[in-house]
Amino acid sequence: MHYRVQETAQVHESATVGEGSSVWELAQIREHAELGANCVVGRGAYIGTGVRIGDNVKIQNYALVYEPARLADGVFVGPAAVFTNDHNPRAVATDGSLKRAHDWEAVGVDVAEGASIGARAVCVAPVRIGRWAMVAAGAVVTKDVPDFALVMGVPARRAGWVGRTGERLRDLGGGVWEDPKNGDRFREEDGVLAEDGRR
Repeated sequence: MHYRVQETAQVHESATVGEGSSVWELAQIREHAELGANCVVGRGAYIGTGVRIGDNVKIQNYALVYEPARLADGVFVGPAAVFTNDHNPRAVATDGSLKRAHDWEAVGVDVAEGASIGARAVCVAPVRIGRWAMVAAGAVVTKDVPDFALVMGVPARRAGWVGRTGERLRDLGGGVWEDPKNGDRFREEDGVLAEDGRR
């Protein structure tokens, strides 16, 4: 396997790093995590135990991806984005004792193919980010995001649709949307957007 891990990065011996991937300074990849081919893990990023990451994924500096997150191929995670894993976090149990790993059940963030998570966005598990969706910088995602949706705000709400290029889609009327950059067409029905081919 040919991949690059900077000297100050920590990659657990049980983790898998795919061909052509790069792990930069001070990044940490925990036990049994799987990183696909041609991925980039930026400075200071954290990949939790058993996290599964597809091919061609970019995880920017200081992003925190806690287990049991799943990232499909082509996902982008912006700087300092956070994927949580505990819907009701507490440091201590009701008796005041420190909670341990077995005292709670981790829930994850599932990010589908090609989706982008903006800088400092927070995805509150359990939640799914749909295919080619885009989460704006600083957004707080508390509900599932549909395929191709652009969401922003706190809490995040849909503010439009985006294509594979990342451009906002243009409304052509009658439920038809178009990517102004490459001409891809989409059809919207009942709040769901599906690819409809190119013009």
